[in-house]
Amino acid sequence: MTATRHFLLAAGGTGGHMLPAYALAGELISRGHRVALVSDDRGLKIPGAPAEMETHVLPAGRVSGGPIGWIKAALAIFKGRRMAIDLIGAFDPAVVVGFGGYPSLPSLLAAGATKRPRVLHEQNAVLGRVNRMMAPRVDAVAVAYHNIQRYPAGHELKKHITGNPVRDEIVAIREEGYPPLPEDGIVRLLVVGGSLGATVLSEVVPAAIAMLPPALLSRLQIVQQCREADLETVRAKYADLGVAAECAPYIADFPERLRWAHLVIARAGASTVAELACAGRPAIFVPYPSAMDDHQTYNVVDLVEAGGAISFAQPDFTPAEVAKHIQRMALEPGALENAAARAASCGLPDATRDLADLVESLAAPPMMDVIRVGASSSQRAAASGMASARTGEQ
Repeated sequence: MTATRHFLLAAGGTGGHMLPAYALAGELISRGHRVALVSDDRGLKIPGAPAEMETHVLPAGRVSGGPIGWIKAALAIFKGRRMAIDLIGAFDPAVVVGFGGYPSLPSLLAAGATKRPRVLHEQNAVLGRVNRMMAPRVDAVAVAYHNIQRYPAGHELKKHITGNPVRDEIVAIREEGYPPLPEDGIVRLLVVGGSLGATVLSEVVPAAIAMLPPALLSRLQIVQQCREADLETVRAKYADLGVAAECAPYIADFPERLRWAHLVIARAGASTVAELACAGRPAIFVPYPSAMDDHQTYNVVDLVEAGGAISFAQPDFTPAEVAKHIQRMALEPGALENAAARAASCGLPDATRDLADLVESLAAPPMMDVIRVGASSSQRAAASGMASARTGEQ
């Protein structure tokens, strides 16, 4: 039986940072460990956190806004570091894991000051600012892609390809395989644009569908996520074409829709790319051009090189090009099935397990709790009490 350990996770306030942290937390808790998570107010509002996980908010300034902004950020980070040192003293984590974003920085700095093992997880194919700064200082860096940009030279030995954790429902899709696509059968298209949709998809995809030959048009079924402002316009365009289409501002049952789909058109956020690869669904990607360090463009490199996807820079994402690709994939025998298999070859369905294995491997043996320097039994009892008192903090 695995001995119970304590693990402290620290993540930025976006879904891209928080969801992998939630996945790791759930896996560690299922193995009998205790987990606490540090983020900002935004992060702790993101749904999906395991009920058994403690949560804490620590100050962490964002480095921006010129010299005055930098000074304010430094003061906030320093304050957060002092508070994180107190938290580490109370919770006594075996390992501290950072998922990127400025809210992860104080805990990582505090872990260094208290000589705790540190692990980073990078969701994107370009190392983010905080992870880039901390990578030379930590014990291990878990990455999601073979092609990682801006990774510091000389630290390759600490890099581990684990992938991005995905939901169990997505792994189940992979196990079921690609949906049958008989000749002259229905072709099912799923269009998603991130958490809020993307206007470029609402403009280009219906125009591309209008260019398809009538024989293919009659075989299409579409589910498309749209911004609220674009919703009625997109619905009207599909109605005029006589295409069976369902449009909504948010796709609540995304795993079920992904199971249903033969082809996906999407932005290239890390979670989306990981889920499509794991499920084994061919895709047309349109990376968000304003993403920091253009990381969405790099997120799809592995899939594109494997033949499981095609990627268009947004200026090249035109109705004519999209129509051409849909028509080729839908009408060429075996094209969609082949692309699906190639996409699946890039999937890493064991990412959560592998990340948890890596984190556990850096934890000190349980016997170290008995001989930890400076930790008397009374201090450990007090620490346990403080940690328990913080359970459920928002």
